[in-house]
Amino acid sequence: MQLIVGPTVLREADEVVRRKAPASLPLLAQLLEAGQVETRSTPTPKQIESARSQVAYTPDARVLAEAICAEPDWFVTHDKEHFLKAKKGITLSFEIGTPGDLLQTFKDEFYHP
Repeated sequence: MQLIVGPTVLREADEVVRRKAPASLPLLAQLLEAGQVETRSTPTPKQIESARSQVAYTPDARVLAEAICAEPDWFVTHDKEHFLKAKKGITLSFEIGTPGDLLQTFKDEFYHP
C-alpha cells in the first residue's frame, strides 16, 4: 500500500499543526516519513477546472484534482459536506470514503474467518 498526499493537503496539515500544536511538528514529520508518504505534482489549471465539474467548491476541487492526478484506489477524507455526502454524484475511477470505510474494505476483502 502506498500513501499519497496532495501538495494542498500537505500544506494545510502543516498550517493546522503549526497553528494548533506547533510542538507536534516533529511528530508530523516522523509520521510522514514512517508512512513513506509521497506527494505528486500540482495539477494544472485545466485539471482543476475539470475537477470543478465534480465539486463546485474551488479549494476542494483543487484537492480532488490532486487526487485524480495521483490515480489512487481510494480518496480518504473526513469532508462530509463536499465529498462524503456528495460522492454518489461524483464520477471517478476511485472510491471516496473515510479512514474507517477503507479499513472496513480491507477487513471485508482480506479477513475471512
